[in-house]
Amino acid sequence: MNLPLTDPTLLAQDIPESLTARLRSSGQAVCIRFSHAGDLLASGTAKGTIAIFDLETNGVARKLKGHTAGRTVQSLSWERSGRYLLSSSIDWKVILWDLKDGSRVRVVSLGAPVYIAELHPRNHLQCVAALYEYRPVLADLSESKVEQYALPNLPKRAPHEMDANPEKADAKHFTTVAAFTPTGSHIITGTTKGWLNVISTTTRETIYSTRLCSKPILLIRLSSSGRDLLVNASDTIIRTIKLPDLASPTLHPDSIRLDVEHKFQDVVNRLSWNHVAFSSSADYVMASTLMNHDIYIWERGHGSLVKILEGPKEELGAVEWHPTRPFVAATGVESGRVYLWSINTPQRWSALAPDFAEVEENVEYIEKEDEFDIHPDEELKKRQLDQEDEDVDVLTVDDEQLEREGARVRKAGESGEGGKGTSFFRMPVLLDVGESDSEDEIVAIGTGQFRRKSTAQDDSEFLDGDEEGVNGYEVEVNGGAGSKRRRGD
Repeated sequence: MNLPLTDPTLLAQDIPESLTARLRSSGQAVCIRFSHAGDLLASGTAKGTIAIFDLETNGVARKLKGHTAGRTVQSLSWERSGRYLLSSSIDWKVILWDLKDGSRVRVVSLGAPVYIAELHPRNHLQCVAALYEYRPVLADLSESKVEQYALPNLPKRAPHEMDANPEKADAKHFTTVAAFTPTGSHIITGTTKGWLNVISTTTRETIYSTRLCSKPILLIRLSSSGRDLLVNASDTIIRTIKLPDLASPTLHPDSIRLDVEHKFQDVVNRLSWNHVAFSSSADYVMASTLMNHDIYIWERGHGSLVKILEGPKEELGAVEWHPTRPFVAATGVESGRVYLWSINTPQRWSALAPDFAEVEENVEYIEKEDEFDIHPDEELKKRQLDQEDEDVDVLTVDDEQLEREGARVRKAGESGEGGKGTSFFRMPVLLDVGESDSEDEIVAIGTGQFRRKSTAQDDSEFLDGDEEGVNGYEVEVNGGAGSKRRRGD
């Protein structure tokens, strides 16, 4: 039996090692999000456009345009199967995209700039959004006339926690971030006064509140299992919190306790954190740093720092961990590029042939001939002609292979209740969608779909002089599908 293609010790690693690739689409990427299957990466830009990258080729699979030009895309949220994507922007709108054809299922104006919006984990026609200086909103997208329900800003307080003048104290108390629990039964929000609120989705009332700090909460993230909560606040401290089973019918609101498990911070340099995320297994916590080009990774067992990923010489913004693999993506604040970190896995050629021997340097090799090496010219020409006439189908998706991939992803990433029984969607491939730094080179071909005017342009237009890839590779554009090639080939 052949050996594994990669070293088993490398497969056992669960932390990325080094920067391996860079992605670039039109506009400056400011937010990114992996699909639940991990095959696609959505990137929102400061120009209001959205690029969907195919991670098998590092190419742009689709471009979406629906937000007001020049208005930043604030957040992205995937539906579990990967067919629908929700985007929000400071242009007051949230858009639900159908990636089957790139159409806009719903376009909703919420009446204020949107901090963040997230889809319901089990119903893609429902979302929650945190708005600038306004109450958060629960929106029902099932009908063309969207129903919006305002959620409370103020925390639920015990009598001894009430201020002497509560109206004055809560005059500037706003929600900055909101997220569904994995079952969608509750919504967790963070406020400008450092409060965490747990809101019932059905009653739209706050059932529990706790105050973590006196500074605004910038971001909250839940692990795939829904048992862990990650909170990034303006006080330079990252907190992890164990969550109870909020969907349990026997759970009483008075019995809820959100106690801080670990606090992560840089006590020496007092670094502030731009963005935080859990690893795929929630065993690690990572964060990008303000005015710094490193990504810090801590393990949760003892709360110790285990890795600092060195990136490009620019500050990093949003960071995301792949849902199943040790694979990290981050955006560059200055350049707007998307950077990828992963594990370098050198190929083991001996896996392809048991008698293969690696050599230190080139040696002269003469192959022995036998009777099978001699073929008549007529037969060789006939084989060549037959191969030229053969039709190769590269567009048809094998349903059996797709089902096997979906089963593999479900087995690897299914740890929460919301992941059970999910069938993953394969986005149709659009050809001739290339990378571009100019929106003038993109022409509309349908609702929310765009292609480049010409596909015969030189790759040098899309790669700057310093855009050579990392570790001897660079991204090559070819008809909308990027590939990696060795420099000098």
